[in-house]
Parts: sequence; C-alpha cells; structure tokens
Amino acid sequence: MSALWIASVEVTDAEAYGEYAKRAGPAIAAHGGAFLARGGRTVVLEGTARPRNVVARFPSVEDAVACYNSPEYQEALSFAKGASTRDLYVVEEAD
Repeated sequence: MSALWIASVEVTDAEAYGEYAKRAGPAIAAHGGAFLARGGRTVVLEGTARPRNVVARFPSVEDAVACYNSPEYQEALSFAKGASTRDLYVVEEAD
C-alpha cells in the first residue's frame, strides 16, 4: 500500500532550510517519493498548524522509512535541524 509522508514545519533559518530542501528532494525521489504538496497555502479548520506543510507519496511505509534513514536524506536533514521546528510522520493510504 502506498503511504504519505507528511511534514508540518516552521522555518527559523531560511537559508539553511533552503539547503535542506534542495538536498531532500532528490533523496525523496530516489526512494520512489513524489511531492503532492510542498509549502502551498494551508487553511486551518481545527487545531494548530505550522506555516509550511509538505506531503509526499511513497510506494509503501517501508519505502518512506527507508528514505528517512538513508544517508542522503540524513545529510539533507542535518541542514533542517536547528533551522526549523517540525513534525514528520508517515501514514499508510487507504484502499
């Protein structure tokens, strides 16, 4: 089953986070990920959201987790740490 990688982000250092985004995109694509939403307009109907929200689809939960743990993504992630506050989770899609 395919899975969604969902990130809710508040960027605190735009330059460093830009470097993360530049590197993360190819790492995500290399693991079969494709962006469905990447920082577009968000309307909060309930609860709290951060200003930047990203959704990518992967072939499976395992592919999304493998991407996260890959050396390429971890290198990209080193630029996001300290440059953002974020939540990231993977949700398996329904049939």
